[in-house]
Amino acid sequence: MPASRPALLTGFHFTKIALAAFSEHGDIVGHMVNPTPTVADIPPGAAETVQAIVSTGSVGISDAMMAALPRLSLFCCYGTGYERVDLEAARKRGIMVTHGADANAPDVAELALGILLASTRRLVRADKMIRRGEWKQRIPNRFGAIAGLTGGKVGILGLGAIGLEFAKRIKGFDVEIGYCNRNKRSDVDFLYFPDVMKLAAWCDYLIVCLRSNASNRHIINADVLKALGPRGHVVNISRGWAVDEAALAHALRTDIIEGAALDVFDEEPYEGTELLGLDKLVMTPHFGGGTEHAQRRMTSLVCLNLQSHFAGKPVASPVPEFRDWAESHDAPKPR
Repeated sequence: MPASRPALLTGFHFTKIALAAFSEHGDIVGHMVNPTPTVADIPPGAAETVQAIVSTGSVGISDAMMAALPRLSLFCCYGTGYERVDLEAARKRGIMVTHGADANAPDVAELALGILLASTRRLVRADKMIRRGEWKQRIPNRFGAIAGLTGGKVGILGLGAIGLEFAKRIKGFDVEIGYCNRNKRSDVDFLYFPDVMKLAAWCDYLIVCLRSNASNRHIINADVLKALGPRGHVVNISRGWAVDEAALAHALRTDIIEGAALDVFDEEPYEGTELLGLDKLVMTPHFGGGTEHAQRRMTSLVCLNLQSHFAGKPVASPVPEFRDWAESHDAPKPR
């Protein structure tokens, strides 16, 4: 165990409360605010001292960044995703990677249900209509017939912790539930589909809950959207790059699908223009895990990982690819 407190670097705009909690487990020597940090963003004088980084999976870390931090042995993702972390480089360089695991699952599932309702019932469009003074001229269903969720078919892509929490909540709407997973689960009685195309062709509402990584980039593509069909809605609360945004914009403009809702985007913050003019799209700024309860749980989990690692113990929530490594004799040690 190091004689002095570990040096920590943050790579995200954390709250004062979170930063205060992290600082109980090390000295924060700098903050990187660039959403796509490079070696040039490492604070002056920090490169030789940084032993752990607390950031997010959407920010991630490259091999070049790891190479520039010779004492780095731990990268903590605040939240579930870790899609922009170079896991191969981390393993090669002896850097453990942790994430938020299931800490925010109930809260993200709650938002998924909310933006699904906003999309299917045209809540944002109806709100804007009233504010424009158009109530006398138009009523919400003049946007087209509203089917409503009751009696519909909901497809969940990725039945992990968030997917299961969403399923619990959507059951109350008297819907059929199907799912697509790498493997069929034995603890649920929902319809199982072996691939996303079959799920999309079956369901009315497609909820993307999978943990995004390089293997499923743009898994929601033009073909999947066409299979979902003209009464379909897609909701993404996983990671932005799971959805081909150009294909989604085209599908909404040309009525290939009826609506969509995104809490996550390929590049964040979203600075494009293609999606902004689409009335059929509900957009929220990646705050599915933004509740007080979720923030407390994720902060506590980061602190536990920091404490465990620098005490020479196995971390609490390694990314799935590193679980066996975390328990092995050659797991990364503080340096």
